[in-house]
Amino acid sequence: MFRALKEKLKQLRDKVDSVGEKVSAFAGGEVVISAEKVEEILDELEIALLESDVAFEVVSEIREKLKNSLSGRRKKIGESLYKIVESELKSTLLEILERNQFDFDEFVSRRLKEKRPLNVIFVGVNGTGKTTTIAKVAKRLMDKYSLVIAAGDTFRAGAIEQIEEHAKRLGIRLIKHNPGSDPAAVIFDAIKHAESRGIEIVLADTAGRMHTKKNLLDQLEKIKRVTKPDLVIFVDESIAGNDAVERARMFNEMIGIDG
Repeated sequence: MFRALKEKLKQLRDKVDSVGEKVSAFAGGEVVISAEKVEEILDELEIALLESDVAFEVVSEIREKLKNSLSGRRKKIGESLYKIVESELKSTLLEILERNQFDFDEFVSRRLKEKRPLNVIFVGVNGTGKTTTIAKVAKRLMDKYSLVIAAGDTFRAGAIEQIEEHAKRLGIRLIKHNPGSDPAAVIFDAIKHAESRGIEIVLADTAGRMHTKKNLLDQLEKIKRVTKPDLVIFVDESIAGNDAVERARMFNEMIGIDG
């Protein structure tokens, strides 16, 4: 999504600066950016954002914020209007992206003071990198905490072997059952293993499933009911753009996710 947006903004540069040449000059070598010209710019920007798969409600918010910050603003003659728009757009995007951020490290530290082990389950659609994400999270945590990994994807061919290889490279114990086993039982056993050995964190893999497959989502509900996770993390690809948002929304409605 961001790569596509970057390309669209490059194409927008000449159009924005051509609009900037039409604004009226003021004494002191400055020009004012009129509301009319801002609307021209925002029309082009809105198309670029939508074509880059940015959610419509986000585009509307960006447009409103830029309209308020650009309308009536003065700029020096010769100053690139595109640079001004680009700077304001970056600030707006950062503000939106940083909103309601979740401090994972703080959560782990705080929750471990309340209960052990901490049970973290990773969910998502097929082929979006859940298993690799678990390995990355394990690598991040292993210097501070003791870990065990649960091979809860018992259905995808090669899934157990894949996460087993990650666990072996990291030097972390893997709890696994035979292919086709009940994933809730695998994760439950990993939790009991952690409890008996004083291990602090359980990271649990699950099989990928499309958000439209209710029977598979029902299985995730069983996993949640049996294992009572402290955190359910939804994993998707950033390149999926607005589709990832819709999938996350559906997963949240069906089973509840934390991030």
